[in-house]
Amino acid sequence: MKVQRIAKVALVAAAAAGLVAGSLVPANAAKRSTVVIVESNQLSGLNSAVVGRNLTINGDVGYLTGAGFNYYNNEPALTKNPVFGTYKIVSQKPFRVQYTVNKGRVWSDGTPITGVDLLLSHVISSTSYSVGAKLGDPNDSTKAPKFNSEGYNGTYDTHHVGLPKLSADQMSVTIEYDTKIPDWEITGPGPSPVHALVLMAEGKKGLQSVAANNAAKARFLKAFNSYDSKLMGKIGEVWSNDYNINTVNSSTNPLLLISNGGYIVKTINPGQGITLVENKRYNSGPKLNGIKTVVFRYISDGTAAAQALRNGEIDIYSGQPTADSVALLRGIPTVQLIGADQGCYEHIDLRVGPKYGTTDTYNGPWAGMSAKSVELRRAFLTAWPRQAIVDTIIKPINDQAQLMNSLLVFPTAANFKEITSKSGVAELANGTQAEREARALAIVKKYFPDASATNPVVPVNMVYAANNPRRANEFLLGKAAVEKAGFKLTGNARTDWSAVGIRSSVYDASFFAWCKTSTSAAQGPFTYVSDSSNNHLGYKSTVIDNAYKKLAAEPMTPAQITAEYIKIEKELMRDGVSLPIFRFPGVVAVNKTLKNVKPAVLSPLIVWNYWEWKY
Repeated sequence: MKVQRIAKVALVAAAAAGLVAGSLVPANAAKRSTVVIVESNQLSGLNSAVVGRNLTINGDVGYLTGAGFNYYNNEPALTKNPVFGTYKIVSQKPFRVQYTVNKGRVWSDGTPITGVDLLLSHVISSTSYSVGAKLGDPNDSTKAPKFNSEGYNGTYDTHHVGLPKLSADQMSVTIEYDTKIPDWEITGPGPSPVHALVLMAEGKKGLQSVAANNAAKARFLKAFNSYDSKLMGKIGEVWSNDYNINTVNSSTNPLLLISNGGYIVKTINPGQGITLVENKRYNSGPKLNGIKTVVFRYISDGTAAAQALRNGEIDIYSGQPTADSVALLRGIPTVQLIGADQGCYEHIDLRVGPKYGTTDTYNGPWAGMSAKSVELRRAFLTAWPRQAIVDTIIKPINDQAQLMNSLLVFPTAANFKEITSKSGVAELANGTQAEREARALAIVKKYFPDASATNPVVPVNMVYAANNPRRANEFLLGKAAVEKAGFKLTGNARTDWSAVGIRSSVYDASFFAWCKTSTSAAQGPFTYVSDSSNNHLGYKSTVIDNAYKKLAAEPMTPAQITAEYIKIEKELMRDGVSLPIFRFPGVVAVNKTLKNVKPAVLSPLIVWNYWEWKY
């Protein structure tokens, strides 16, 4: 259960899948053209770019059902997708990039893909467009804009100039930036079936002819260019709300579900799983290698998942393994274990104020930036048993696991030691667990004299993911430790922890994972930028805001990047905002007859090369 996007250096509109009725297909079916993947988290929507829908499983389904100009491989290296189209710098001053869709690419309903389908990326990522078209101000905390998008206030929003320019043949879009941003390759547009959005905004409930679809696309282009608040507003409501579903059956509007990826979603059954079938019209990416059906089967318990793999009911297990499940996996002769460090890390966050963009108020135990609030947050983080969590829960899975002490880089990074030696994390991490608990209690007693190791008096309300044994164990370890430091911890395991829990001022603390989706130097800092939709803590720092702006706008040497990272981490450690805990252990178990599964570091971890899979 992870939040996928750690940064918004880019935000392209995910193409939702086409869906019809169907059922789960067992992994051991006679005809081996089906891959069954274990997933511990249930899908919460078909559009992961909507605020609150940025879960890994949502993104994985979007990846299988949508293709664009590039992707990350397992090195990780950014890889172009020339099957879909091309992009190139066409001017250095002013800095302009042209994106061209190859002729003949089609959506799953047969509608040609053109440059018009790239324009929605601008709408969901540009504050100036939203305001200009009277779709709402993304920076207005009293009301969400019509397009309730994660993309505002990112690199694209900050640096694009004017509207994208559509070519005469409508196959190319040229975007101008106010500087040569270092991440220009990953800030570009992605395709969205804008004809489907228009038709749904007009009340249509079924697939239309190609001629009708092309006419709808023309209406979108006219509305886009004229800042038509009426039609664009209706499209925004569809985009923001109608994709937020976790059930798909014969009554689902197929217009919601147009795909240009290798697969089309067939069914989604809450509590059971997701079935995707081959998109017969797929020609936007590499050719499939014989896998006609992909199934995500919901199994939250790692031991049960391992047993299902032994029984031949599933083909790929990654998830969040426990020591018991890994022991079972190692004993299955028909399974290949693949080790791969993941680009995900567990961390604990403490609320400072209401989430950016909300009208909530927060009056919890450490609200604001007073000396008392800061010291209590730092005391809580000091007492959180991070090393015990690593030793008890993670090392039985990966005996080389290390405690993470940086929120921006992994322990394997070349600049990890320099960052952690200068960030101030040692003040929170030094000593034994008992010593840290004692230091934390001493701080608590300054403000709550009655507090003791047997009398926790500072109420802390924490949220974390439900139906996840590893997270439940983490909470129990944490509760036992912080109560010795005077904090009375209440846990709330919620299935909607991402969409609601971590964003709500009801909760003082949370723990979950961020998963990196790019190699951008600006990705980690964006999480803590004041006006970021990913900043759910209500924390503001001009130092971090300025560092992010530099990282996103200026090409930098490794030494310069490290210097900015140190500034950021110093702020976070000094103010007691967040601490990392561990990098996700990479244990992927695969049916030995399934070839070319190559786990990646960046999300999507498993499905990034689905077209190569074969039996």
